[in-house]
Amino acid sequence: MLHLPDHWVWDSWSVHDGTHHHLFFLRASRALLDPDRRHLRASIGHARSSDLRAWELLPDALVAADSPAWDDLATWTGSVLRGPDGVWRLFYTGVSRAQPEVQRIGVATSSDLVTWHRADGPPLSADPRWYEKLGSWHDEAWRDPWVLPDPDGDGWHMLLTARVPDGEVGGRGVVGHAWSADLERWEVRPPLSAPAGFGQLEVPQVAVVDGLPVLVFCCWPDHLSTERRAAWTGGGVWVVPGEGLLGPWDFTRARAFEHPSLYAARLVEDAASPSGWSLLGFRDREDGAFVGELTDPLPVVRDGDTLRLLAD
Repeated sequence: MLHLPDHWVWDSWSVHDGTHHHLFFLRASRALLDPDRRHLRASIGHARSSDLRAWELLPDALVAADSPAWDDLATWTGSVLRGPDGVWRLFYTGVSRAQPEVQRIGVATSSDLVTWHRADGPPLSADPRWYEKLGSWHDEAWRDPWVLPDPDGDGWHMLLTARVPDGEVGGRGVVGHAWSADLERWEVRPPLSAPAGFGQLEVPQVAVVDGLPVLVFCCWPDHLSTERRAAWTGGGVWVVPGEGLLGPWDFTRARAFEHPSLYAARLVEDAASPSGWSLLGFRDREDGAFVGELTDPLPVVRDGDTLRLLAD
């Protein structure tokens, strides 16, 4: 568990350096009093662990840039990986004081996972040919980049929380997509999924668990379409089986994990789990109050064409 007495902790993502798990997470001071204010005060914290359970705090990875800049208000969720050149890259979401509702994607680099330097160049933005711009929704959704190598060796893919401009407003969420040959220059491409009754597919991630390719994302019922909300039975972290890491995914089989407050959970490789995989996320609201701390890893197992949490 990761609990900070003076800060709320929420979205997180991790990477293994060969010795330690490095955890990056959003944090904001509890002195704000109202947890709903945390989003526009978020910075990216950093901790490491040998077992995903006991964490050693390290210096923060990234804070808001000096103004004026596209990320001078807050830095949000992303992913970390090491490129073929040996450089660690942190792809992250940023928002600005000038346009706090508009989300963009940037990158910072590091040689040691501790000290990070923002890369030069313009951020990656939603392309209006395929993606909804600011207007019908409360923000311009273009965030939570999850970067992975192409399964066939053809460059790199970035999966994003995004929306398309047509259809029921509450159900336009899709898996946004960008591609790069070198992790430096990115080309925005059409979404990898069609609208399926989710207003947003937050913190998307793909993995293969026990031979099953899955997409994991998050969405609470207040951001589901009318039809989805009517069928919702609980849980904010969803899993969908697919034909491969880049889909297609069968959203008719989308299921939420049975946990009352878990959110923004990532699949992590966990030696202590019987399947080798667990979910690591944060506790959202419980009994009407925001908790803002990370759980210990919750083991998952394959159950037919889906995953489920392993009962205690």
